[in-house]
Amino acid sequence: MSARQQTRTFAVWDYLVFAGMLSISAAIGVYYAFCRGGQQTQKDFLMGGQKMTALPVALSLTSSFMSAIAILGIPSEIYRFGARFSMYGFSYIIMVVITSEVFLPVFYKLGITSTYEYLELRFNKRIRLCGTALFILQTISWGCLYSCFLSAATGLNLWGTIITTGVICTFYSSMGGFKAVVWIHVFQVGIKVAGFFSVIIQGTVVQGGINNILNDSYHGGRLNFWDFNPNPLQRYTFWTIVIGGSITWLTIFAINPTQVQRYNACKSRFHAKMSLYINLIGCWGILACTTLCGLVLYSRYHDCDPWTSKKVSAPDQLLPYLALDILQDFPGLPGLFLACVYSATLSTVSASVNALAAVTISDLIKPHFPSLSEKTLSQLCMLYGALCIGMAALASLMGALLQVVLSIFGIIGGPLLGLFSLGILVPFANSMGAFVGLTTGFAISLWVGIGAQLYPPLPERNLPLSLITDGCNITSFHHQTNWNTTTGTPFSPNAFQVHSAERTPLMDNWYSLSFLYFSTVGMLVTLLVGVIVSLLTGGRKQSIDDRFLLTKEDFLSNFDFLKKSGETCRPLLRIMYDKRHRITREICCYQNI
Repeated sequence: MSARQQTRTFAVWDYLVFAGMLSISAAIGVYYAFCRGGQQTQKDFLMGGQKMTALPVALSLTSSFMSAIAILGIPSEIYRFGARFSMYGFSYIIMVVITSEVFLPVFYKLGITSTYEYLELRFNKRIRLCGTALFILQTISWGCLYSCFLSAATGLNLWGTIITTGVICTFYSSMGGFKAVVWIHVFQVGIKVAGFFSVIIQGTVVQGGINNILNDSYHGGRLNFWDFNPNPLQRYTFWTIVIGGSITWLTIFAINPTQVQRYNACKSRFHAKMSLYINLIGCWGILACTTLCGLVLYSRYHDCDPWTSKKVSAPDQLLPYLALDILQDFPGLPGLFLACVYSATLSTVSASVNALAAVTISDLIKPHFPSLSEKTLSQLCMLYGALCIGMAALASLMGALLQVVLSIFGIIGGPLLGLFSLGILVPFANSMGAFVGLTTGFAISLWVGIGAQLYPPLPERNLPLSLITDGCNITSFHHQTNWNTTTGTPFSPNAFQVHSAERTPLMDNWYSLSFLYFSTVGMLVTLLVGVIVSLLTGGRKQSIDDRFLLTKEDFLSNFDFLKKSGETCRPLLRIMYDKRHRITREICCYQNI
């Protein structure tokens, strides 16, 4: 317990490592702004000239949405609810296959900068503006709230994180454009992996080996991978994660301009698809690292939970708390972990700023002002960076209302996914069906989201697994770093919590739906209502261009992709075969001797 009783603070070396990460990120932006000829055209600034190859784009895809919330949130979820969260690995497969085989072919052949251009081509300008408005609101909220989250989770100064995140991301996004953002993401993937490995390796050493970690996790019920309960009201089951999780990730990878902008920047459709499949490997790797971190976290604190003992005030502070606990004897390593978390924030915010500029130009400005200079594009990035800083400052004052904002933000993607699915998969869908479907789907998903906030599920559906404090040395608490920045207990009831005897069936069923299904509800309602209204209004009157639909030719192109993939992998497989054959021959010779 002695390691746990020491004061936990970041030292000078930690801040130097952290500052080094920020400096390198800024330097890459300067390099692509001046040393590589700058960004000569809009296409260079927003799409990297469509000359990107699969690997850097894949790493950028992985980095953009493997955010600080994922890096800190997934280990804390596994610590509290068990390893069933790792079933997201199946969701990633479904997400990548559907994105690459259904949505990518349509978006890539159109060569569009913003996915919302598609909505005007397929339906009309009104539908495009609706989608654009929702995306801008969603993305500004997404980008600005990361600074507040990072401050709360790591104990860094709130205003320092808000201003630093905004300034650094705005600087390299506006200076270097798309290429700078992509290559900074590649660098930041390395930082994230190094941060994970530092915690996993040292945590394994401190706990006496992987067997002890698995043994503690097993006896604590954390190795609960399989739960096939079909009840949609349970927080995490195999079905809520695989079905709800797949739809949720599709709203990000399939239609979100932040991600579509990346694989559309590839120099060919083959490279675009390959980037998604390489990204799948990256997503699995990040999931494996966060799962191991969660198990190390539980093994370390299985008898002295920092959350219920109020050493930390929020579950997302658990992993930084662990990092300071086990890495404090190694100068710079806590700073490496801090850089890991912060780089996740930078990659998400920078991707958001770049995509916001692309969407605003394509959907709102370019139709009225066709010729824009590279300087104007940089100024637009700076404007969005300033907006993110301002919104983050406002969000920091909102207190408990922030949870409501995040819930509303989280349910926008489902209706938008339903809208794009309607356009790509339903040839007779018309603009009236699209508009009514989108508004209905958004209203329904908003209803269930707000209802879940006002009338939370019964405690037995959301309480974590057993968390024990029997092993804590209560007298040493005052020597610990105080991470507890808010009042109340970890299980304090919601202000609108209704006594179980007063709850209605609506509260116990509809409002108790697993949050992973919110996007699924929005997508299905939008798609179903859109189809029905389109049929009732006579369908589409004019003929439709095949480029706006998923066609038989798009499906057959998958065989070309498989053929090219085989040709690409064949030399590598040949090298592996020759190496294995040589090793086998050497073993046989040794045995003969």
